[in-house]
Amino acid sequence: MAQKEGGTEQGRLKTEDSLGAKTMVGAPSAGGGVVVEVREKKGPLRAAIPTMPFPVAVICLFLNTFIPGLGTFVSAFTVLCGARSELISERGVCCVFWLNVAAALIQILTAVIMVGWIMSIFWGMDMVILASFRFEINEEHC
Repeated sequence: MAQKEGGTEQGRLKTEDSLGAKTMVGAPSAGGGVVVEVREKKGPLRAAIPTMPFPVAVICLFLNTFIPGLGTFVSAFTVLCGARSELISERGVCCVFWLNVAAALIQILTAVIMVGWIMSIFWGMDMVILASFRFEINEEHC
């Protein structure tokens, strides 16, 4: 730790375990503990969810809520229109497109037993969350 005038500067440590989960250890918190952030390792279908503009993500959530899989199917085409995804650098645009189409088909086919409908709503919520992070990052840079 480096001393500065009027306070101390705390370093951050990034580690990665064998499963790929990243943790960040920061400064001690007010209660004397250590603040730890854990990021989950996503499977290929979840990592393929595109980061879209916020209004498009809200429309996809709306579509997924009332017609399971339709919003996910629409989001697959946003990948072809330039929406980014965590998997594009590893697998390419075409593969990410087909993974999103597969997720939409899974949602449609399992909607009969309510699993697909619930999955579809969560997928739409993930789209909105990713879009809101993108919106926050763009506001910080402006």
